[in-house]
Amino acid sequence: MYILKSKAAFDSAHFLHGYEGKCANIHGHHWVIEVTAAAESLIENGAKRGMLIDFGDLKSAVRQLADDYDHALIIESGTLKEKTVEALQEEGFRLIQLPFRPTAENFARHFFGFFKSSGIPVKSVAVYETPENCAVYEEG
Repeated sequence: MYILKSKAAFDSAHFLHGYEGKCANIHGHHWVIEVTAAAESLIENGAKRGMLIDFGDLKSAVRQLADDYDHALIIESGTLKEKTVEALQEEGFRLIQLPFRPTAENFARHFFGFFKSSGIPVKSVAVYETPENCAVYEEG
């Protein structure tokens, strides 16, 4: 099995609606996405011969995803009053509304799906919300 890893980071804020504890308040993280790509064999022909995937393609995909989430307030749709969302947008704040609770576990699964649909032979995605703590998603 051949394995490649690439990672990129982004800074953003979120909160966990309905949570009892500090994470119910808006707070920020320096998130790190680590993607593991894997395959049993390497590309046999052409310019990418001998590669699992071009590192440039993998790095670009990971960086693009991190850039998409960088410096935003990430919220679960429907957890803020519509007036609040409108006021934040009127003030020029960048909001990302997701159909799931913005936890590291849900991000790992969501990002896995993004890479898989991009044609990357993704094995797993780890999402770190602190340097010591991460959630990992891989298909069974």
